[in-house]
Amino acid sequence: MGQSKVRKGLIVGLVAVLIAVAGWMLLRSDPAPQATVTALDGKPLSLASMKGKVVLVNFWATSCPGCVEEMPDLVKLYQANHAAGFEILAVAMQYDPPDYVRNFTSQRQLPFTVALDSNGSASQAFGGIKLTPTSVLIDRHGNIIQQVIGTPDFVTLDKTVKNLLN
Repeated sequence: MGQSKVRKGLIVGLVAVLIAVAGWMLLRSDPAPQATVTALDGKPLSLASMKGKVVLVNFWATSCPGCVEEMPDLVKLYQANHAAGFEILAVAMQYDPPDYVRNFTSQRQLPFTVALDSNGSASQAFGGIKLTPTSVLIDRHGNIIQQVIGTPDFVTLDKTVKNLLN
């Protein structure tokens, strides 16, 4: 009986390590929270307004090396899938100075929507996100499909997005 519990614990631990290393955490098909953020133009933007599209909500910060590194891949992902109904909502964390976010967005000519989570309500609505980058993939029906903590495998992410769009 003792060895069985140890084996079970090792298996659970191994699975947790594999998920962490892969950077993917599969979630149930839970409805996405009805979060509202402020777009860089100062207008409020609700996630509900994007229903009907496949959306990647990317929590990031200008001070996060992984976030900065993944931006060109996010641009490519957006450009490859936007015409089919894919959106990216890049939500800058509460602690990120708005001027830094605006400068970063302008310098890199990000083609997708960038928003500020000025009061932290969006990161709280998604379960208290603290680590960046964290991305949440939402299907056309407004359900969370996957959550990525860290830089995702963009080949796999692109395939998943294309499957959701079809």
